[in-house]
Amino acid sequence: MPERTAVIASSVGLHARPATLFVNAVTEQAVPVTIRKGDGPAGNAASILTVMALGAAKGETVTLAAEGDGADQALDTLVALLETDLDAS
Repeated sequence: MPERTAVIASSVGLHARPATLFVNAVTEQAVPVTIRKGDGPAGNAASILTVMALGAAKGETVTLAAEGDGADQALDTLVALLETDLDAS
């Protein structure tokens, strides 16, 4: 299963608006995606509650994983999004 790490770039971390934009992008992908912080359990990245419950702050690293056709492309897209300051857009 392909995995990618991303460093959260948004100044408020992965909360509120950045979390919503990320979850919306996940739901647009053709494959299921999971997200985890550190050694914690992986959760459904399409769930706003799961994403916000991570408590991922600016500068922290999260790991995304996906499986299926298009998984690599989906992960690359989502990593690029997380590594952008979504508060500035």
